[in-house]
Amino acid sequence: MSQTSKWEYRKAICPRYHKASKALRRLILNEFCQICGSNRKYAIRLLNSSPPQQPKPQKRKRRVTYGHQVISLLTAIWETAGYPCSPRLKALLPLWLPWAKKRCHPPAHVEGQILCISPATIDRRLKAKKRVLKNRRYGRTKPGTLLKHHIPIKTDCWDVSTPGFTEVDLVSHSGNSADGEFLHSLNMTDIHTTWVESRAVMGKGQTRVLDAMQAIEHALPFQLRGIDSEHGSAFLNAHLKAFCDRKGIQFTRGRPYKKDDHAHIEQKHWTHVRNIFGYLRYDSQPALEAMHELYRHELRLFQNLFLPSVKLLRKVRVGSTLKRLSDTPQTPFERISVCPGADPTKLAALQKLKGSTDPFELAKTIERKLDRISQMATHRLSPTTQETGPQTKPFTRIETEPLKKLSQIFGVHVNVATPNTPPHS
Repeated sequence: MSQTSKWEYRKAICPRYHKASKALRRLILNEFCQICGSNRKYAIRLLNSSPPQQPKPQKRKRRVTYGHQVISLLTAIWETAGYPCSPRLKALLPLWLPWAKKRCHPPAHVEGQILCISPATIDRRLKAKKRVLKNRRYGRTKPGTLLKHHIPIKTDCWDVSTPGFTEVDLVSHSGNSADGEFLHSLNMTDIHTTWVESRAVMGKGQTRVLDAMQAIEHALPFQLRGIDSEHGSAFLNAHLKAFCDRKGIQFTRGRPYKKDDHAHIEQKHWTHVRNIFGYLRYDSQPALEAMHELYRHELRLFQNLFLPSVKLLRKVRVGSTLKRLSDTPQTPFERISVCPGADPTKLAALQKLKGSTDPFELAKTIERKLDRISQMATHRLSPTTQETGPQTKPFTRIETEPLKKLSQIFGVHVNVATPNTPPHS
């Protein structure tokens, strides 16, 4: 007897059971137990309860729309791009798919489906592949007091509509020990376009930091209009202030121990430095040259031309919940392309590089150089596996394996040989 039939039978006899005498109730109860196969005490509770509600129909499970081929190709792009979130992955698929087609030649229906897949479906289908990794942070900032009262503090929110206003900070590669000199990554991010430039610096010397800042200024595809730094002595010094005064650059600083004053650059520390180089110690000249070369060429192109980012538009409070509304994911280059203040000559060169650079080949070149750089680390002063838990893999570590799997899925040969170094900007 089906559940629907039992419900209809119970609904029919419940009113008669409530109005019947004690002797008649016994007969109705015996009949109910015999027909429905219920325990007597359980049947009494059912018949004495309020009139039954109609059982809710069971929801049918959704049919699988995106098959194994679509998810395999999506996973390969996701892993090669450094595990971006689903909105960013959705935005970069049109950029990467033409290069993926040249490698594995997916069928036409696979290409159409991968362009139609939604961010929510991406999260659901890739849920089993995502990993939760622990991280560690090391603070190596010493306050600078020489020009503390000459450089204004900026605590308000950025409200700019032109490129050139940036946040800048240093990320240490000291491992477990802050003794001696070691490498730092000088990170600069543009507020309006999310364009990121990085350089490797040995130590925190004021002249070395200034040289790196000047190199970044020449590489930017727009005019540098403002710098907002942290409160360390590497930035609060006469060298950098004279440089800003001479160039007419707005120079502000954040408050000590208030990381929210530099929310944009603090977020880039993980995505553009720690997720790539980890927490190992680098303190040699060969490591400096190799890291500097990687920042100036491959990483710069990969992060700014092929990886979309999202920008927070506003926050809306709904009851006790603070809802964050973001814009459509775009690459920094796409944002700069529509800005009137960008350098047209540099934009044309970047557009040419974008059209001729395969992001899969670029990712493999980055991985090869990261393997070489990791061998230059001072491991005796670096965190161990037991101290840090699961180690963060470089963002292109397993890029080759998905492509090998795709060759079996689509029945074509995929070239995974080590490529030549892509053209530099």
